[in-house]
Amino acid sequence: MNTKDFDFDLPEELIAQTPLEKRDSSRLLILNRDQKSMADSHFDHIIDQLNPGDALVMNNTRVLPARLYGEKPDTHGHVELLLLKNTQGDQWEVLAKPAKRLKVGTKICFGDGRLTATVTEELEHGGRIVEFSYDGIFLEILESLGEMPLPPYIHEKLEDRERYQTVYAKENGSAAAPTAGLHFTKELLEKIQAKGVKLVYLTLHVGLGTFRPVSVDSVDEHDMHSEFYNLSEEAADTINQVKASGGRIVAVGTTSIRTLETIGQKFNGQVKADSGWTKIFIKPGYEFKVVDAFSTNFHLPKSTLVMLVSAFAGRDFILEAYKHAVDEGYRFFSFGDAMFIQ
Repeated sequence: MNTKDFDFDLPEELIAQTPLEKRDSSRLLILNRDQKSMADSHFDHIIDQLNPGDALVMNNTRVLPARLYGEKPDTHGHVELLLLKNTQGDQWEVLAKPAKRLKVGTKICFGDGRLTATVTEELEHGGRIVEFSYDGIFLEILESLGEMPLPPYIHEKLEDRERYQTVYAKENGSAAAPTAGLHFTKELLEKIQAKGVKLVYLTLHVGLGTFRPVSVDSVDEHDMHSEFYNLSEEAADTINQVKASGGRIVAVGTTSIRTLETIGQKFNGQVKADSGWTKIFIKPGYEFKVVDAFSTNFHLPKSTLVMLVSAFAGRDFILEAYKHAVDEGYRFFSFGDAMFIQ
């Protein structure tokens, strides 16, 4: 498979720059992969696609205000760090700008000096390992000094940074939001639960690799980024009960899919409580072991996420659906509209 097989034309004006005033007022394109049919709808009608006895599985990760602006105290040179993941203790893997001036031993100060970082290791592509020093609670300091790390294709300022969090965000650790979940309101989730659908939560901390287009010509040569996931005993039990009673496992977003399929692959199709790091690359030819249907946003051309949805519904059908979305003026990417695929 070639990466260019997953390319499509996307006018820049369709890239959503700001969230809609009401989360669930976005549009919803409903796809049936068996019938090869599609229908235009609105997101609050997703409840009509869910059946009593189904499980709706959501990623409850919370985005860190992970972009920090500081300076080197010796030269007063400006430095930008983007926190990617906590490696151990107070050490973090970060993306740094300008990285070439940040050698091992370099110190960086943030705010009024409440937070400092020392470079301990140099990585490829502008990556660094830094160790933070501070008085107090790190996450509280980060909340006051950090900015929300919006994707590079969003140029507008986000007035309310809670709009880049799901309403059920709980576990701190993501560098990006699980954007398929941004459409849900608490009221809509209450209605879904009242219909007899089980609400299940897992955690996958989203890394920035999720936004990167594949840079190699052959899909098989792409090296996936790794992300931390966790599925509790309670969540695993609920999923197994739903499957045993004939209900569907409906995932919200590609991060939930990657977590469930990682576990299904690890345990030969069984779902068990588990945590760890996943580099699963779901592309056409992959046989799904856990997920029966899912909602997702519209993704970047040539991205691993377009490949994932193509694995579920077929490349030609997905590209046809994307062309329909472009022709109908759907909004794309993080603050854009959604699809429901079954």
